[in-house]
Formats: sequence, structure tokens, C-alpha cells
Amino acid sequence: MPAAIEIDDVSKHFRLYHEKYTSLKERVIHLNKIPYEEFWALRNISFDVNWGETVGLVGHNGSGKSTLLKCIAAILQPTSGEIRVRGRVAAMLELGAGFHPELSGRENIYLNAALLGVAKRDIDLRFDDIVEFSELGPFIDNQVRYYSSGMYTRLGFAVAVNVDPDILLVDEVLAVGDENFQRKCFDKVEEFQREGRTIVFVSHSPEIVRRVCDRAYVLDHGAIVGEGTAPEAISILREYQAKGSGLASMIASMQQGEGDYVNVAEAVSTPVDGPEERVTVSQISVSFPSKPGAGHLSPGDALTVKVGYSATRYIPGVIVGVQLFDQKGDLVFGTDSDLMGLEPLEVDLEGELEFAFPSVPLADGIFSVAVGFTSAKDQHIYDWQNQDLAFKVISAGKSSGYVKLDPMLIQNGEAVPAKS
Repeated sequence: MPAAIEIDDVSKHFRLYHEKYTSLKERVIHLNKIPYEEFWALRNISFDVNWGETVGLVGHNGSGKSTLLKCIAAILQPTSGEIRVRGRVAAMLELGAGFHPELSGRENIYLNAALLGVAKRDIDLRFDDIVEFSELGPFIDNQVRYYSSGMYTRLGFAVAVNVDPDILLVDEVLAVGDENFQRKCFDKVEEFQREGRTIVFVSHSPEIVRRVCDRAYVLDHGAIVGEGTAPEAISILREYQAKGSGLASMIASMQQGEGDYVNVAEAVSTPVDGPEERVTVSQISVSFPSKPGAGHLSPGDALTVKVGYSATRYIPGVIVGVQLFDQKGDLVFGTDSDLMGLEPLEVDLEGELEFAFPSVPLADGIFSVAVGFTSAKDQHIYDWQNQDLAFKVISAGKSSGYVKLDPMLIQNGEAVPAKS
């Protein structure tokens, strides 16, 4: 069976003009002589997205994620290569895309749906569901020019998920909505996943990628530099962040050229050298002080996360962080030495740290550990590593959920007795 989305050797470039000639005379005089830089936003991208998969695209700002998503949605045409998409596509690419500011929310629902290829009679049947999902009933007849960014997001996402798409393309826009609406959106995404729909998801949040995506691709300077499961892709992303990859380094590469025409095709796929100083996670291990030699924890047992590290030289002002994730990739707990109110660390060549948890009130589950080092001065990520399936918790009780609590049941001022 063919894949839902096939991307075959796709590249996309833009011309960046630094001078604009507005009059006819200027345009005639400078015909074909306007200086520009050729910027490759994508370079030789190839991969497939199978039916029912949720695939993430991650990378720094300017890495090409949104450009690739727009090419998949046919908003942009690739300079070379081919993209084959099968099925109805709904896209949430940016705030207000497909909205007319002078029209009301009601009118924009029909306009946006028409752009997605949905007939008016179908939207008539789904209109109430769209308004209910967006929670914009009192404002639906107001001009959208008066909507907040969160209201834009609500309306756009409500239309996208109610037009019965086979493929959903989602950019970072979900970060704009409030917490309750974000939860509703993620519930809808999980519903789509259970129904076997295909989703391509762009996000800068590692936690969201872990939670939503089956696998992910890492983009850097318009090229794919890594792929794998969500935790593997996040690890690769942090490795490239530690090397100093970013939009600023891409611009610097472009500015190294001479003359009016700069071709940065080679710089697109070339990793940027990292800074001299570096703190690297060399080892992560867990131990159970209250159960030496045991293969698992019980709720409330102590846990120690040991971190071995190495540094290129003596480096002051270092922050170390730790995160715990459940098997679905949801963040259970996270902190760092700065949030703990501790002074920045001083590291020198090699050493070892421990995060000691006196009591871990987690219920049944398999949990992962992530540890990383950042600079206290500018939050630069030195290194961040994951250890999947780090430890297991087995509870003897019959409760459910992430956390093991021991509530008492009191009726009319008296504790209800246990079963005899």
C-alpha cells in the first residue's frame, strides 16, 4: 500500500533581496542586476509518512520545518523533487492562515473550509460542532480582526479537525492557546491517532514531541540530520543544539560569500562546529538505595540517578537538569540545579553527580530518565542525553494513575474500617 505522504528528493530555495526598486525607471536600469542571495530552505529531503503514523519535524528556528510543512500542504511548490499526498489534508500552519480580518468568525469558517476543499453543505452540518469546539459562540459573529491570537488558534484548529481530514498538518500554533484548550486539542489529536489518521507535527517542545509522535525527523540548515523514535530524535536535536546550530550560524555562513550572489548550498548540509567549551554526559545510571539489587521500585522507595560527565576544560557557571518521563513520553517530573535554588556548578574534566530522591511516589509504570547540562550565563545547551526504560515501579495496591497516594475515607467524622 502506498504511503500517505511520499517526499522524494525535495529542495526549496528563495532569493533574498536586500535592495528594492519601486519605480519603473529603477527597475529598467537595474534589470537582471538586482543583487540577491540564494537561500536554500530545504535540501534533498526524502522520507515517507505511512498511514496512521504521527511524525514529528524538529529543529532550530530556520531549519526548514515550516517550509517543508507548507510544501506538503501545497502552499509552496518545491524547487526540485516531488511530493505525493494521498487523501484530504487539513493544515494548521500559522495564526490566521485562510482568515479574512474584515469577515466574521462565522463567515471565516465557511471561507477556511472552502480553502480546505469542503462543500458548504458539509459545513452546514458541522457548523455547530466547530463553534462548540472553538468555544467562541458569543464572538462568532464578530470580525476576526478583533480576535486575540488564542481566539484565532481556537477557530482555525476547530475548522481543521472538523472537516474530516485523512491527513492533519500541525505547526507550532497550539502553543498559543490556553492550557484548557491545549488539553482539548491534544485529546483530539489522540482521538485521530486511535482512528488511524495520519499526522505531521512541528514543535519546538521536546515534551510535546515525546507525547504525540511515533517517530521524528531532525532538520538542521534545511537538511535531515537524524531520525528515529521521538526520544532518539530529541537526543539528536540536543546534540546539534550543543554544537551551536541555529539560524544565526546559517546567516553567518551566507555572509561569508563574496559579491552580489551567494550560494550557500554546501553550508546547508554542513554541521556547524561547536564552541570550545563543552560538558558531556558520559553515563547515566539508576540505583535503588532502599532495595539494593532489586530490579524495580515500589511506590515511596528511594531512587538515585547517577550522572557521569566530562568537560573539555574547567568551566564555571554550569546548570545540571533531570527529567522523568512515563512510557508514553509524558513529562512526569523535571527540575534543575537552578530551580532547586543551588549555586551554579564548577566542572573540571571528569566527575560524577547524583540526584537523590528520598521517596518516589510513582505508581505502576516504566519510566525514562533524561539528564543534561546548560550554561547559567546564556542557557546554551552543552549536552542532553536520555536513558530509555531506566526503571520500573510495581505497586501492590489496586489504584491507578501516575502517583501512589494513600487517602483515608472518612464518613460522618469517622474513618471507614478496612475489610475484615
